[in-house]
Amino acid sequence: MVMDEKGLGKRIQKSRQKVGMTQQDLCHAANLSYSTLAKIERGAIKSPSIFTIQNIAAALKLTLDDLVGAAAPRKSTSKSGVSFVYFDVNGCLVRFYQRATARIAEDYGLQPDLVEMACLHFNDDLCRGALTMDEFNERLAQRLQITEVDWGKYYLEAAEPLQEMHDALAWASQHYRVGLLTNIAPGFLDKFLEAGKVPRLPYDTLVDSSKIGMVKPEAAIFEYAAAAAGLPPEQLLLVDDTLANLVAAEKQGWRVVWFDYARPEESAAHVREVLAL
Repeated sequence: MVMDEKGLGKRIQKSRQKVGMTQQDLCHAANLSYSTLAKIERGAIKSPSIFTIQNIAAALKLTLDDLVGAAAPRKSTSKSGVSFVYFDVNGCLVRFYQRATARIAEDYGLQPDLVEMACLHFNDDLCRGALTMDEFNERLAQRLQITEVDWGKYYLEAAEPLQEMHDALAWASQHYRVGLLTNIAPGFLDKFLEAGKVPRLPYDTLVDSSKIGMVKPEAAIFEYAAAAAGLPPEQLLLVDDTLANLVAAEKQGWRVVWFDYARPEESAAHVREVLAL
């Protein structure tokens, strides 16, 4: 999503004043520093974080498109009524973490299932942003009874793009509004995007669990994602490899597609079928 920083700053200021909020009020509601908000309102920050703008929009009870002043939603609505597609990242756009746990097990002489279980023990807290990566590494090492481990290094090296889904996402972005909705460790989404392990596209919104303190399959994260998209649930589609996440999204009224990690080509083709124009 391309932003006009000066125009955005003026819209934020007018919207804030319209609802009777001071800069301090908005800083508190959006969890921002005063200096950051002041710079955004002046248009002095080039390409402010989409997460920051989403928080400001939520604090002002606006959709992201209302605040950013985006053009009309991109392209189309599918035959089934879908206008916006959220893609999962881990296990959907990149190969899942088992490759990293297998390498840790090999390097430290451990059983792979024990490493995977240890990671899962702390994974939700990491993805929620309740643990830093250093804290996660420390707890993982203690549980595995080893001196130290750098989970982030192993995972970033092991993560490989699932090209079939990259192609499906790129195709979807040409016809629909798209976003990412992911349970992910702090900083990993930015690193995946920078490394090209996740497609660098003009996403309409990015929902990073570690930045908003919510994880799938909690209902709150789907409510947040729907608000960020600015659309009713029935116009949203989630593509995800975890059935529990899909069930939770369906309960919120979303449409869903299961990505079968073992059959990426078939799953990518199914995404296109569901999004038939």
